[in-house]
Amino acid sequence: MREAVLAELRKLRGEVVGVTDAAVASVDGMLVAADTDEVRPDVLAALAAAALGLGRSTGEEVGMGELREVVTRCQRGHIVVYAVRKKGLLVVLGDEGLDIGNLHLQSRPAVERLGDILAAG
Repeated sequence: MREAVLAELRKLRGEVVGVTDAAVASVDGMLVAADTDEVRPDVLAALAAAALGLGRSTGEEVGMGELREVVTRCQRGHIVVYAVRKKGLLVVLGDEGLDIGNLHLQSRPAVERLGDILAAG
């Protein structure tokens, strides 16, 4: 399972300009796999889970429906956390040149494939 997840992360990095790091984790912050350079993957997984949980709670509270993603824009880039079904998440880091539109287009099928991989594992 880990190798299949890593293949998806590497594919996403190759398809989207500006992606620097990516990881998949459970909603409770347990790392499944990571394609990272300079970030600590276990810490990234835990923080992404917290962001996802807060986003889900906020979406439910205001009646916006099921959460798809949480986007955080920082001075030097983006942090995007995607819900992978009910039990997982995909977190993607990107630099200032991140093609956010293409990331959203490429992430939708990637999230579906990751959901299938996690369900089978």
